[in-house]
Amino acid sequence: MNFKKYLAIVAIAFGMQCSFSQDGIPVYSDYLSDNLYLIHPSMAGASSAAKLRLTARQQWFDVEDAPSLQTLSFNSRVGDKVGFGAIIYNDANGNFSQQGAYLTFAYHLLLSRNRVDLNQLSFGLSTGFTQGTLDETGFDIINNPDPTIGGTQANATYFNVDFGASYYFLDFYAHLTIKNALPTKRDLFSEQFESQNQRRYLASTGYVFGGYDSDWQYEPSIMFQYADETQESSVDLNMKVYKDVEFGSIWGGLSYRRSLDGAEFVNGTQVDNQKLQYITPFVGVNYKKFMFAYTYSYQANSIVLSNGGFHQLTLGFDFGDSRDPYDCNCPAIN
Repeated sequence: MNFKKYLAIVAIAFGMQCSFSQDGIPVYSDYLSDNLYLIHPSMAGASSAAKLRLTARQQWFDVEDAPSLQTLSFNSRVGDKVGFGAIIYNDANGNFSQQGAYLTFAYHLLLSRNRVDLNQLSFGLSTGFTQGTLDETGFDIINNPDPTIGGTQANATYFNVDFGASYYFLDFYAHLTIKNALPTKRDLFSEQFESQNQRRYLASTGYVFGGYDSDWQYEPSIMFQYADETQESSVDLNMKVYKDVEFGSIWGGLSYRRSLDGAEFVNGTQVDNQKLQYITPFVGVNYKKFMFAYTYSYQANSIVLSNGGFHQLTLGFDFGDSRDPYDCNCPAIN
């Protein structure tokens, strides 16, 4: 099978999952690297320290113009109840790219009677802009004319908002976020592939096990996401383990993402079906106020564009420690 036919099969197999390009920051596994604010605006300022996080993600090193993503985020708390944050990002995928920035306001309500036992309800709102670019200047439209390709570079700037809530009670937590809540017309793609509805729902929950006097903590969690326009959904099943050491902590885990919607494709004379699957091991270390993490994702499907996998690095730094830690197993807060 030649490469063009192979690409065609891959495009058919995953066309339904990629037909409507996603506004804003793609939802990968960044949140497992102590970076919950990147997908949940209600986590801005939720921690006892201000957090600076830098991520770089590259897919398929052996494929030209493969997807890549870079983000820089910062969030902190002002006073007892108000949190704020900011994100800038660059996302490139072949001939399409987008750059943008978000500002976040969060409000945290402490429901417990003291500042020792954690019982906190948080709300967050992010608003930002994205500039999308569709570059068709590299296509040979003279020798290979196509009415859907103009051979130019199109740009569009659009605004949107994300909002959500988070709840922490001792060792338990839950998040609910709506991304791209506003209908947005971008005018970058033809109408048959473009939609004004980029709304995506994220819901996650988890629990941290381990005694307060133990050096080990275990955190199983689950995240569900749903795209409103295409009615596609997926689920992440995660397990994360922490070990306290003299200089901070080391941690790692495994995530499994599976699409709940199969994509049909033609394989010879028959029609097959497969569901998108990612297996993602990750490892990290907190050294005093510094954080470093590495994430690798493997696409476990019979038909893939490349077996090269997806690599991501996360660097972080925590500023200050103005509040006493809570008496709970809650790494995202303490």
